[in-house]
Amino acid sequence: MLLRPTNEDFKIIVHYIGRLIVGLGIILVVPLITALVFNEWDRALDFSISMLLAIFFGLLLQKIFPATRDLNWSQGLAVTSISWLVAMLLGAVPLMLSGHYASYLDACFDAMSGFATTGLTLIQNLDHVAHSVNMWRHLMMFLGGQGIVVIALTFLVKGTAGAYRMYVGEAREERILPNVIQTARFIWLISLVYLVIGTVILGLIGFFEGLPLVRSFLHGSWVFMAAFDTGGFAPQSQNILYYHSLPYELATMVFMILGTLNFGLQYVVWHGNFRELFKNIETRTLFSSITIISLMTTLCLLSTYPYLMANFRKGFYHIVSAHSGTGFMTIYAPQFASEWNLPALLMTIIAMGLGGSACSTAGGIKALRIGIFFKALLQDIKIIMSPGSAIVVQKFHHIKDIILEDRLVRSALIIFISYLATYLAGALVGVAYGYPLAEASFESVSAAANVGLSAGLTSPTMPAGLKITYIIEMWVGRLEFMSIFILFGLVFARLTGARGKSH
Repeated sequence: MLLRPTNEDFKIIVHYIGRLIVGLGIILVVPLITALVFNEWDRALDFSISMLLAIFFGLLLQKIFPATRDLNWSQGLAVTSISWLVAMLLGAVPLMLSGHYASYLDACFDAMSGFATTGLTLIQNLDHVAHSVNMWRHLMMFLGGQGIVVIALTFLVKGTAGAYRMYVGEAREERILPNVIQTARFIWLISLVYLVIGTVILGLIGFFEGLPLVRSFLHGSWVFMAAFDTGGFAPQSQNILYYHSLPYELATMVFMILGTLNFGLQYVVWHGNFRELFKNIETRTLFSSITIISLMTTLCLLSTYPYLMANFRKGFYHIVSAHSGTGFMTIYAPQFASEWNLPALLMTIIAMGLGGSACSTAGGIKALRIGIFFKALLQDIKIIMSPGSAIVVQKFHHIKDIILEDRLVRSALIIFISYLATYLAGALVGVAYGYPLAEASFESVSAAANVGLSAGLTSPTMPAGLKITYIIEMWVGRLEFMSIFILFGLVFARLTGARGKSH
């Protein structure tokens, strides 16, 4: 029988949400400063209003709902799942005030797309957006890639058991360091170091390709944020095609792959253990999948792009973009439907659906789970071929040697099925609105796997019901379902559960 959550449980949840809101409000100072530097006075007012609103609202919640107890598992996961919705609502305020969105729903769509590092967008007249608005769009991706809760753990929340429970709610079970606060700070350390390096590299490439110095480095920082955090936003409506630069495309491919690697893997590599790149089941699975799907896509596109370089820049680039969950494009969105054949489109959908690495900025099912499935299959084959009395132990290497247990396979299978169900549900909604199955499937997988590639369906004119569907897909896909299940479980238990103190 379900135990009914008490008022105290909900008070604790709301209190911690208030802390997260204050953190988001403080971060709005970055686009505010950008607006002041570039004399964007109207946008400066927008961000000032948004920042004060968030800080006031967050402090008010903490005042009305004081809490001294630590978070339990259900509370921690509920805080995480609700925080992403609250972040969307608050992040959409300056976007809506900018005048580049037809409705608040469209602004919420882009805010969720930003925080969830998806990249699908409904912004209008992007080529004339203020620098501060572009800063906020890409900063949302940078924050979302590291994790909203990771921000809170770094600056606002003490290193308690509840902190770890919030961290797990963002689909990150691995503690890179013994303390979850140290883990959060390490994630920010490497992200900021990469940001500086990536901005310099892309800024110099842009400058030598003809962009003015300030513009080239602004674009460099924004594009890097989206590449490393496997988002897909870009400061121009043509996305990466705008630059018409092979060096730019090569650099962004490197950053996309870097962003899709497990933070735990990056930690051991940073400490000199380069062999882990080749031993790890996750990187082996990821790069094997990218290689196989890329080769198949290349063959499928020979009639469309017969020249090797064109095939590389249009075909291989998008497979890396899809598999890493980034969503950068070097073609126009409608070209997927009009130029690419169905097999190539299917390969891209598979790449998006599989996704990148666990405990990274990427979305999708994740290479680690696919690797576990193959190990489980190998184990079953060994069991069938072994004598009846034999005990078959299967191991795999992920940072360390791990014994394959049924609980790991079961957990991976639950997430795998949940993603497939979400992909299918979104596709059926698109078909119900009259879109072709191939394009509807493409868009649904892109939203739920937090990729951002578009076959042309995502636009300000698409039905409101489809916008809400994609927002939900982006939300549940980014959090990988478990914290969402807990949130719905708490609501259901509140309505139907037995009275008593929850723990």
